[in-house]
Amino acid sequence: MHEHEHEHAADRYPWVVVPGIWDSDPEHWQSRWQDDRGPEAVRIAPASWSAPDPDDWDRAISDAVAACARPPVLVAHSLGVLAAARWLTAHDDGGAAGAFLVAPPDPTAPAFPDAARGFGPPGGAVTTPTALVVSEDDPYCSAERATAFASTLGARVLRVGERQHVNVASGVGAWPEGRRLLDGFVRDAVGR
Repeated sequence: MHEHEHEHAADRYPWVVVPGIWDSDPEHWQSRWQDDRGPEAVRIAPASWSAPDPDDWDRAISDAVAACARPPVLVAHSLGVLAAARWLTAHDDGGAAGAFLVAPPDPTAPAFPDAARGFGPPGGAVTTPTALVVSEDDPYCSAERATAFASTLGARVLRVGERQHVNVASGVGAWPEGRRLLDGFVRDAVGR
C-alpha cells in the first residue's frame, strides 16, 4: 500500500469533537480539523462552557454521539479529555469506536481552573480503543500524571515531545503531526 492510502484512516469514522473549557476558538487545531471534515465532525454543545458541569458535558457527548450515523471517534482536548474519559467509563458499550485524547489537565494541579473542579482524573479502565497524547512540558499536567491517566484508562500513550498544552498558544497551528497520529491510531487500533 502506498502511504497516501493510509493518510486519512480516521475519515472512515465520524468524529465527536470535545473541546476544553470555554470551547476551542477558530484557530485551534480542533476547529480547523472540524472545518476540514464538515458534517462528519460534530462538536459537543454543553450549556456550561465556562463553568463546566460534568453531567451537562456527559449529556452533550451523548447527544453528539447520537447525532452520528455510526459509532464515532471522540477527538478531545484539555478538559474535554476528562469529560471524554468520564463519559467512556460510564458508556463503555461500543457507543464510541475510539477516543483520541490530547493534553489532559491534572485536576489536582494549581493551574486547574476553579470553575472545572467538578471534573476528576480518569476513574477506571475502558474497552474502547483509546490513545492519550502527552506533551512533555504541559503546564497543566506533568507527563508522569498524564501517563498515569493513560494507565488507568488502559490507553496507549503517544508522546509528542515539548508541545506545551497543544493549543493555539503553543504554536502547533493546524497540528498536522496530530492528524497523522490520529490516523495511525485509528488504522492500528480502531475497528480491529
